[in-house]
Amino acid sequence: MRLASVLLCAACLCLALPFPTLACGPGRGYGRRKHPKKLAPLAYKQFIPNVAEKTLGASGRYEGKITRNSERFKELTPNYNPDIIFKDEENTGADRLMTQRCKDKLNSLAISVMNQWPGVKLRVTEGWDEDGHHFEESLHYEGRAVDITTSDRDKSKYGTLSRLAVEAGFDWVYYESKAHIHCSVKAENSVAAKSGGCFPGSALVRLKDGRTKEVKDLTAGDQVLAADESGNLVYSEFILFVDRAGATRRAFRVIETKNPPLRITLTAAHLLFVQQNATLREAYASDVRPGQEIMILDEGGRRLRPVTVDRVYDEDRDGWFAPLTSHGTIVVDDVLASCYAAVQNQKLAHLAFAPVRFVQKVAPFLFSWSRQGEGVHWYADFLYRMGTWILDKDAFHPLSVEDRS
Repeated sequence: MRLASVLLCAACLCLALPFPTLACGPGRGYGRRKHPKKLAPLAYKQFIPNVAEKTLGASGRYEGKITRNSERFKELTPNYNPDIIFKDEENTGADRLMTQRCKDKLNSLAISVMNQWPGVKLRVTEGWDEDGHHFEESLHYEGRAVDITTSDRDKSKYGTLSRLAVEAGFDWVYYESKAHIHCSVKAENSVAAKSGGCFPGSALVRLKDGRTKEVKDLTAGDQVLAADESGNLVYSEFILFVDRAGATRRAFRVIETKNPPLRITLTAAHLLFVQQNATLREAYASDVRPGQEIMILDEGGRRLRPVTVDRVYDEDRDGWFAPLTSHGTIVVDDVLASCYAAVQNQKLAHLAFAPVRFVQKVAPFLFSWSRQGEGVHWYADFLYRMGTWILDKDAFHPLSVEDRS
């Protein structure tokens, strides 16, 4: 009941918001609202959240140093934002290299700095480090950390700058020294677990006109094969991507059947439907085991039928996409799946996304929910934050919960 209350409150809160504010939120991107002038600055040596940097409640564990010759170097992207000054004392451009999440948060912070202090810019003194200048297992070696100041180097601003960094969405902010603020973010693969559930971009869906289409190519308004609450096949409108990332590599769970030979590839925290005692129930993909029955499209494409899972294993793929439909379900690679993840309750997750369906139906002209860059949609991020603030961590999939101890 506590979970139901949280999701209902979240939905009601979003419905109560004026429509122009719905386009802004705590997710990735540049379109953030102007910050109020009065902010509570961080104290010297204070860090938020109040846990160690490399714990789940902050930026997560160290995953290994990235070098220019390593496979993971492609995870880094250059930041050429003209509103940010990069010190680049090595003269190699290394300070401009960072993960996509770090780049998004930094760009958001740059806007906040200009709003807070007209004429002042954000300054990065340290970004990705390839020379071993930081302590062992520093997140600078992964492009997930930056050290920042203001362009005027006014130390009296650094407490407020720290607060702005928190508001911009950095996963850990530390007023580390009198000379700079340290900020870091989670790894891309850990962030993805919090989304509405993801499929690889090459996964296929069926359209109402008889064609198939790769998930990554879906556009708002496409009618895709899904199922209603009773398990009957329907064509449901594709609304938006709850999350998407075109190139970053991450782990997926592959679930295979033998007769007929089918496979569905999805994230571990994603909900899938299994049949038990003639009743459909939702289950995390990570909990599906050989011998259980999942729902697939029959040979004629007219109905869903149960089939036994033969094999389950993990596989790394590049890119992930989390489509949301009006019914909250979708048939992917001829297997019925949910559009949701992280919380094992299909009905409540669908209810929580009611504001999205409402706006899409009655006022799509006010703004486009689907015009979104890469990353988690702000509304999904909002729901997750609401849940983690209020609920016990047992309410979430283990890979998506933050350690709040």
